[in-house]
Amino acid sequence: MAGKLDLDPRVVRKARRLAARAGQPVVDLARSHTTVSVERAVLRLAGVRGADPDGIPWVNRLVDAVVADVGLEHGVSLPVFDALRDYGDITVLAQKAAAGAVRFRVPSSSHAARRTAVKFARVGLARVDRRRAERDRLIKRWGDPSQRPWIYLIVATGDIHEDIPQAQAAARAGADVIAVIRSTGQSLLDYVPEGATREGFAGTYATQENFRLMRAALDETSKELGRYVRLTNYASGLCMPEMAVMAGLERLDMMLNDSMYGILFRDINPIRTFVDQRFSRQVHARAGIIINTGEDNYLTTADPVEAAHTVTVSQLLNEFFAHEAGLADPQLGIGHAFEINPDVPESFRLELAHALLARELFPDAPLKWMPPTKHMTGDVFRGNLLDGFFNLAGAMTGQSILLVGMMTEAVVTPWLSDRDIALQNVRYVLGAAGNLHEDFVPARGGFIQRRAHQVLGEAIDLLDRIADDTLLNAIADGTFGIMRRPADRGKGLDGVAAHAGDYFNPVTELLEAS
Repeated sequence: MAGKLDLDPRVVRKARRLAARAGQPVVDLARSHTTVSVERAVLRLAGVRGADPDGIPWVNRLVDAVVADVGLEHGVSLPVFDALRDYGDITVLAQKAAAGAVRFRVPSSSHAARRTAVKFARVGLARVDRRRAERDRLIKRWGDPSQRPWIYLIVATGDIHEDIPQAQAAARAGADVIAVIRSTGQSLLDYVPEGATREGFAGTYATQENFRLMRAALDETSKELGRYVRLTNYASGLCMPEMAVMAGLERLDMMLNDSMYGILFRDINPIRTFVDQRFSRQVHARAGIIINTGEDNYLTTADPVEAAHTVTVSQLLNEFFAHEAGLADPQLGIGHAFEINPDVPESFRLELAHALLARELFPDAPLKWMPPTKHMTGDVFRGNLLDGFFNLAGAMTGQSILLVGMMTEAVVTPWLSDRDIALQNVRYVLGAAGNLHEDFVPARGGFIQRRAHQVLGEAIDLLDRIADDTLLNAIADGTFGIMRRPADRGKGLDGVAAHAGDYFNPVTELLEAS
């Protein structure tokens, strides 16, 4: 028996074995398919830049031209790097292809094209490696936050040039991680907007230039404060692999990257999502980026008490998929949320049980705990108190990344003054009880232990059923977040292809070799 919950290690091992059984067919599927976004990500690493006058990236135009001539199933690398010998510059090739001036083929002798593709992929991955090494140097020079959990705060005005001063002000007020929320609907765009953007909807567009601008601004503030301030954005939606590549190139530190969020909450095709998330996580592993998974979202649609075990199942699956893609435990910002209705009897004890279960199942992972949203009513006094209880739960259970709750959640876009009050709440709780997890031990055989054992047992039962009936069927049946998402439907399915016998992806080969 081990830990504060007296979890049986044999039961925990069984849960992980079942998660691997349930997840392996999805990994096999991902390894045998590609998507237009995976192929675009390869070409972004190879150096394709810019967009046409309509704002459509040249990389989209290039992939579309290849697909029109030879299909997607071979990958785009062989046709593109075979044609490149006549043009020299890969962005020029994309522009010519968009104008209809290039015809692509799958070369019968592919050795030269393979060598060139690998050469370009190595150059792109070397840039990612340099940014990772740069992060390590800056952390060593400026230092890391002295306390855990890291305080994670959101900015999102729609205008990157407004986000920057708000992010810097938040860091000066105590935030350790700045997350720039993405513009509503961007996850359903099958291209990445180009350049700095000044108009977004409930968020700011995720673009490579916006990544660069915010990272540079936070570096200035990190130097000023004497601690490295981390930056978060989103590797999700139809362009998940490309977002991962851009994050690696611009030294982002965390990315929201959940295995099922896009399927359940954006109706993106399951196969498209699983193929894209595997490639994106391989890139995150290489870049040293911490992923944040999205289990908190399930609890906004499903009942947080009745469906608690589905969160645990998703956490175990996210861990399996992450490890298979090369991510280490310190990169797993596995998600959870404080979403039980506060009017439910013993709601806080239930929250503690669920939080401590996650902490003990994933002891080396920097868990990301999400504040209450579903039951915020507009009563700012009640909301601030509820956020205080959330912060206390994080302190009592040793959470690693604590998202700052807002008393104006779901009412208005927070003002700087709202953030100040929310940060005061966090600072008070962590200052008064930040190390309470050292002393908090639930009663043996008491309510919290029993509840944690119940949730883990229900999770094992569900994983057993999923392993027998497949994860894709479980998703189609509405097992997670009560959303029904069949594998033959959803957005982006037309951008998926099974590998042909001669499929070639130089980036995947290099990442898996390492």
